[in-house]
Amino acid sequence: MNPSTTSRPSLALLLAAIVAVHTAIGLWHGAAHVHVPVPLTGLQQAFIGVIIVLLPVVGACLLWSRWRLTAAWLITLAMLASLIFGLLNHFVLDSVDNVVSVPEHEWRHGFVFSAAMVAVSETAGTAIGAVAIWLWGRRT
Repeated sequence: MNPSTTSRPSLALLLAAIVAVHTAIGLWHGAAHVHVPVPLTGLQQAFIGVIIVLLPVVGACLLWSRWRLTAAWLITLAMLASLIFGLLNHFVLDSVDNVVSVPEHEWRHGFVFSAAMVAVSETAGTAIGAVAIWLWGRRT
């Protein structure tokens, strides 16, 4: 049996699951942004809407189509871009979005923890997507 054939359903399910988890964590983190509040620029909002939310969901929807390799690329690149964006904004750059700059608020701990969980889900999505690209790309 070809490992890329036998791994397709379980790997596709795993990728779709990480997109679903990432989306749920992102909604939680977005709620924290609103409640604290931690404002975002229009450019940041556009990046979040398209790259962080839309592209992984579109990729997940394509996993069971003839474009599954494209779907894996889409998810992987979107998750990697999201990871870089989140790491910079939440942990590196000196801004209101940095976890150490978030003021005391009942949602502060949720903001900080959800920022970390977003990074974990994006790391997992990038890694699992890369495995899918490698396995599924070997067949073409």
